[in-house]
Formats: sequence, C-alpha cells, structure tokens
Amino acid sequence: MKQRIITAVIAAALFIPIVVLGGLPFTLLVYAISAVGLFEILRMKGLSIFSIPGFITLFALFMFLLPNKWAIPLMDTTGYTKIDLALIAVLLLLTYTVVVKNRYTFEDAAFSILGALYVGIGFFYFIETRSAGIEYVIFALLVIWTTDSGAYFTGKKFGKNKLWPDISPNKTIEGFVGGIVTAIIFALILQWVTPISSSYVGLIVVTIFASIFGQVGDLVESALKRHYNVKDSGNLLPGHGGVLDRFDSLLFVLPLLHFLHFVG
Repeated sequence: MKQRIITAVIAAALFIPIVVLGGLPFTLLVYAISAVGLFEILRMKGLSIFSIPGFITLFALFMFLLPNKWAIPLMDTTGYTKIDLALIAVLLLLTYTVVVKNRYTFEDAAFSILGALYVGIGFFYFIETRSAGIEYVIFALLVIWTTDSGAYFTGKKFGKNKLWPDISPNKTIEGFVGGIVTAIIFALILQWVTPISSSYVGLIVVTIFASIFGQVGDLVESALKRHYNVKDSGNLLPGHGGVLDRFDSLLFVLPLLHFLHFVG
C-alpha cells in the first residue's frame, strides 16, 4: 500500500500539471504513454516493439493518435488522410509475413493492428477531450475513480453475486451497481459546483453509460491479461502495474463521451 501511495503521488505531480497545461506538451505526453501501452500489449503476445513489425505498428498507432488539428493540414499538404497512412502500415505488416516466411504470422499482424487500435483510439480521444475543455477530462476521471471506489467498497460490504468470475473473480454485481450509483452522486456534485451539462437528466444518463463502459474497459483488460496469463500489463508504475492497468477504463470512457455527443 505504501508503494502504491508513493507512486500515485509522484505520478500525479508529474501528470496533472501537464494535463492542466494542455496543448503540445500534453499531446506529446499522450504519445509517450501510448507508446508504452503498445509496448505492453505487444509483449503480452511475445512480440517486440523494437523490431521491424514493432516499428511499423508504432507508426500505425501514431497515425491513429494524430489530433484532428494536425490531421487536416496533413491531408491538405500530402493528399493522404491519417487512415490512409495507417492502412499502408497494415499492408507493410502483411508483406512482412511473406518476407520472413510466416515467422511473423497473419495472426501476429492482426493482433498488432488491433492492439494499436485499442490503445490508439482511446488515447486519441484523450487528446480531443482535452482540446474540448479540461472540465470534460475532470468529468471522465471523476466517473472512473468514483465508479472504481464505489464498486470496491460496495462489493466488499454487500457483494454476494459474482459479476464475471471467469474474467475477474473479485467483482460482484452489487459492486457493479454500487459503482454506478457512486459515480452519479459525484457527477451531480460536480454539476452543482461547475456545470458541464445543460441538463441534469442528460448528465445522469451519460454518467450511467460512462460508468458501465468504464467497468467494461476494466474487464476487457482483465480478460486480455488472463488470456495471456500475465498479472499486470507492465511494471512502469510500482504498485499499480503498467499503463494499460491504469488507463483501461479511460480507453473506453473517453470515446463514449464523444459518441454520445457529450463532448464537442
């Protein structure tokens, strides 16, 4: 517990000022964090980011991450969209399977691109959400943190029915519901302090979906680790695991806020 607290304090001291600052420093930080996330997910399958296919996958990730304010000038200048360039990376990976005579397989290429999408889409929307306003980042983090805490304490006190024992044995249905209720309470408090929605009803609906999807994101990461038989995605954050262990819920919540047109 002491190690977790120390790591959390140091990480917050480094991370929060850059989030508040926004702009280029924040975008570069997200690129760096995403690269570590890709490194972690590739390593689960025994693939190295420090290889030809690894660098190609990293290029695809960086294309997925490209903010809209940079992607538009890129297309105006080159005639290519960021998706065009990412698809070139896909073709290069498939070509590489032939060059190395299937030592790097179609399955490896598919895993690499899906991994880049998994990491890239969530962190792309992190950049876009911060550009829309820091209040939306605060809302997303508040929902995730209060859902996590509410689920933990509710599950510990009242949990009897397992939510998904094959994936995450400690999660309960009671904790799942408790997390949603806790997130709603704190979202309403945030709305009272700093209005972020024109409607309390709309805010509650968005919070419910965000809380659910945040918990789904956590389960997806748990399923991935269980499938590849790893305890943590990495060891970058002592006591907390890796980047994907800390951002798994955020990777689902931030895109959802845009899809629901809550942000933007």
